[in-house]
Amino acid sequence: MLGTAARVAEQPDRGSASGHLRRAYTAAYALHPEPGRAYSEAIKAVECAAHATVEPNNTKATLGTMLTQLRQHPGQWVVALPGTTGVEGENVVYAMASLLWKGQTSRHGAQQPTREETADEARMAVDLATSLVRWFADGAVRRR
Repeated sequence: MLGTAARVAEQPDRGSASGHLRRAYTAAYALHPEPGRAYSEAIKAVECAAHATVEPNNTKATLGTMLTQLRQHPGQWVVALPGTTGVEGENVVYAMASLLWKGQTSRHGAQQPTREETADEARMAVDLATSLVRWFADGAVRRR
């Protein structure tokens, strides 16, 4: 699935999503994994893939700002599997992206010590990113 997602993301409007996704996978599944790097690259891959769809006019878009857009504008997104209510698919995309974003514990410093992500967390982050990158890059998630 990674290979397909990375190939689909090789589009000018998806930036360097493909490269970030490949680096995330390598860092997560290497003989000596680098979980923090894998997680960071996974988020960057999703940011690149989703940017043109969610916030094309925001040059400083992050996954956090994109989550705000997804949450504040329900019904603006077409999802290939919309669900019976029409927004269930949007909710799944939001939940997956939110889980990815909020799960990175080492992104910022704080008063309390931060910790590096575990190998299991990094692998799950890469798996989430692989699906999200593919969905945004191939149009399975798009603006209405």
